[in-house]
Amino acid sequence: MHASGISGKEIINIEGTSETPEILLNSREGVIRFSGRSLPENPKTFFNPIKEWLAEYAKNPAPTTHVSFIFDYFNTASSKLIMEIIDIIKTVEENDSKLIIDWHYQEDDEDMLEAGEDFEAVTGVNFNYISYP
Repeated sequence: MHASGISGKEIINIEGTSETPEILLNSREGVIRFSGRSLPENPKTFFNPIKEWLAEYAKNPAPTTHVSFIFDYFNTASSKLIMEIIDIIKTVEENDSKLIIDWHYQEDDEDMLEAGEDFEAVTGVNFNYISYP
């Protein structure tokens, strides 16, 4: 499924490619997951429908919102969009949803760990850091 045309759907599952991440959006369960690689040719075109879905979700979120970022790689353009996504997601707290953000990184990938720490510092949201082999 492509990111366009996802507005209003309860469960979205976008398959990852070599250039775009796998994305799971489940409003019923409050589960949001981004995984894989993110270097789309046009990041705004790719991420804007997802940002719109998240903004709608944030107005009436599940009691707990559990977000997982499991990126192998993302480019600078994606980084800006990830920041915007976190800024949207954190508004669920205004609507009484407990927010949990897990930032997964390969145990030897210092850059990915630091990226998560940077996002955490800039957005003011607490992250859980989970390393994997």
